[in-house]
Formats: sequence, structure tokens, C-alpha cells
Amino acid sequence: MSFGIESSPASGDGTAKRVGPGWMAWFTLAWLAIWTAQLTPVQLLLPMQLDTQSDHWIDGVVWSGLVLSAGGLAGIVIAPIAGRFSDRTRSRLGRRRPWAIGGSLCATLGLVLTGVAEGPVNVGGAWVITSVGISTASAALTALIADQLDAQRGAASAAASSAQAIGIVVGVGAVVLLGLGLGTAYVVLAGLIAVIGVGTALLLPDPPPLHPAVQALHERTSLTRARVSSLLDPNFTRLLVSRFIVNVGNAFGTSLLLFFLLYGIGVPAATAEDKLLVLIVIYTVFVVIASIIVGMISDRSGNRRLWTVTTALIQASSGVIILISPSYPVTAVAAAFMGTGYGAYMAVSLAFATDLLLDPEDHARDLSLVNSAANLGQLVGPLLGAGLVALVGGFWLLFASAAVVSVVGALLTFTVRPKQSVLRDPAPE
Repeated sequence: MSFGIESSPASGDGTAKRVGPGWMAWFTLAWLAIWTAQLTPVQLLLPMQLDTQSDHWIDGVVWSGLVLSAGGLAGIVIAPIAGRFSDRTRSRLGRRRPWAIGGSLCATLGLVLTGVAEGPVNVGGAWVITSVGISTASAALTALIADQLDAQRGAASAAASSAQAIGIVVGVGAVVLLGLGLGTAYVVLAGLIAVIGVGTALLLPDPPPLHPAVQALHERTSLTRARVSSLLDPNFTRLLVSRFIVNVGNAFGTSLLLFFLLYGIGVPAATAEDKLLVLIVIYTVFVVIASIIVGMISDRSGNRRLWTVTTALIQASSGVIILISPSYPVTAVAAAFMGTGYGAYMAVSLAFATDLLLDPEDHARDLSLVNSAANLGQLVGPLLGAGLVALVGGFWLLFASAAVVSVVGALLTFTVRPKQSVLRDPAPE
């Protein structure tokens, strides 16, 4: 298996950078560890810690929203800062590797502390440490897509997105099926991110950026190489906003599922975790299939905007389905639609964002902002969702809002104009 970077002919001028299956396998594994460590607490462990197990169940919903939002906010603030420092790092280890290692170790510490914390304030503080570490490692790993790939950006983005759904199944499945206690579950997650996160950072190549003299020569010989920040491009900023909005819609539909099962459709507490796991598995299967297929199709066609809009609309349909008939079987169908739409959306919208980047010297910062836009949506979603549930004393407004905001995100994405000179994977001969 190849871990290096190769060049192959691409449509248009220049060559397309490609990597071998070894690189892609370790990249996927790293994201699997990151998503498992982050989303298992979000989906199951933190709600279990914060559920009041009393008639005042809405208090548990509100505390879950606050804790998840605090962690998400910390990650959003740290991600572009870590990305900026990574872009400017010139160490012997590389510029991405030190931040991937440091972030993984920080997340390890945070998970251990979260497992032993008591009370919502202490749990929230420990979870902030975890989120900072995960965001730092994610910033470094996401930059590798733009640093090292041209023709396989859709495939790599699909790998990261599909790993998100698989990570939920791996984490929640291990906790439920093995009967892990809270403390043990957090220790297992900490070990996972420590071993795989650090190991992947050491194994994947981290080529140095161009020497400043070479970079200056390129800029003098080509006007298109002039340094222009992507943040000044309205198309890039509109895509950031649309990713935020679509992720709010996803968070509305997924982050409070355990509470919806317990208090929305009356699933007995003894079976709620098992039924949640079934929903997560359904969601995951469709996330993986949709992200891989649509990511690869977008590599071939190059029409990422069309797929980004379409998949956001598919996600919106899941909220409508639950509104029509709020029951467990219908929720399972909605999970399939949500997984299809969100999995494909996250894969192709990330690849779309890499196509819009303007300056290679800002890859980590700009892609950290792309991740932060999604994370901000996942932060705001649980908090606003908890408020919507508390406002009407039920869940119908939550799922109606999930559908509406997903449609708004799709419409905003439609206004993004893609760059015309994007390298694509050559068609097979």
C-alpha cells in the first residue's frame, strides 16, 4: 500500500496529485477515531450523565444542550486558530503532524476527565477540553485533503464523512452491547484517540510547503497565483453559512433522539438505548453509502453544487416524514432519509469548499472554518432544539424546524458559483 503522493495527468493544465490506498485507509481510520471519540458522548454518554431521571426531564434536555453547546463553542474558536498556526508551522516534524498529535493527546485527557466529572458544570468543563483537542486534530487532518490531493478530494471527503456515521455505531454499539459503564466507556474512547490519532499522524506523509523563494517565483510568473484570501470570496463565505444552516437542521433531527424516544413517542426506558442503537445503525448505513457514491460521482462530474443542494433537500424531507406520523417505525424511515441527505451533503460540500480555496498557505485555516461552520451548527442545534422542545412541551416544532432550515441551507448553496478551473480525476481509458 502506498502512503506517498503521486502525480497523474488531469483534465486541463497541470497534473493531479493522487495518493495510494494506504494513505486513504489511515486517513479514514483517523477520522473514525475522531468521530467515535466525539460523537459517542454527544449521542449517548453525556445525555446519560445529565438526564435527571425525574418528572423534570426537560431539565436534562436543557443541560445537555448547554454542555454540548459549550464544548462546540470552544472547538469553533480553537479550530481556525490551530489551523492558522499549523499553516505557519515549519518544524522538523512537519506543519500538520505536531498539531494532529497534540490535539489527539488533549482530547485523550479531556475524555478521561469527563468520565470522572460529576455535576453538569464539571462535566461541561471537561467536555470543553475534549472539544479543543478534537478540533485541533481535525484542523490538521482536514488540511491534508487540500495539501495532498486534487483528483480525489471527493473520495477523501466521503471517507471523513462516512467515518462520522460509522464512529457513532462503533461507539454507541460498544457501550450498549458490551454493557460498558460511563467511566469505562470514556477510558476506552480516550485510548482509541490516543493510539490511532497519534499513530496516524506519525504514519501519514507531511510534505513541507514550497520554499518562500519558490513561492514568490510562482506568484511573479502567474497572476492567478497571487495571494488572495478565500475569506474575501463571497462564494466561499456563502458556502460556510450554508454548511452552518444545514448542520443546524441535522442537529435538530439527531441530537435529542434519546429524549424523543423516551418522552416524545413513549419508548420504555429499558429499551430506549437499544432502539436508539437501531436508529443509529440505519442512519449510518445510509450515510456511508450515500457519501461514498455521491463523493465519487462529484469527483467525476465536477458538479458539486448540484449535489450539495440536492442532498440538503433530502435531509429536509426527514423532518417532514416524522411530522406526518411520529412513531418508532416512521422514525426509522426518517433516519434513512436523514442519513442519505446528510452523509452525501457533508462529503460533497467539503470537497466543494476545497475547490473554492484561493491560497495554499491558508489551507488549514480556511478548512478549519469550513469544519467550524458545521460544528457551529451542531453547537447551536442542540441548544435551540432544547428551547423549541421546552417552548411547546413536545417535539413537533423541533422536526418542523429541521425541515425548514435544511431547505434554507440548500437555497443558499444554490447561489454559490463554483470555480471553473478545478482538476478532476481523468476518465478511465
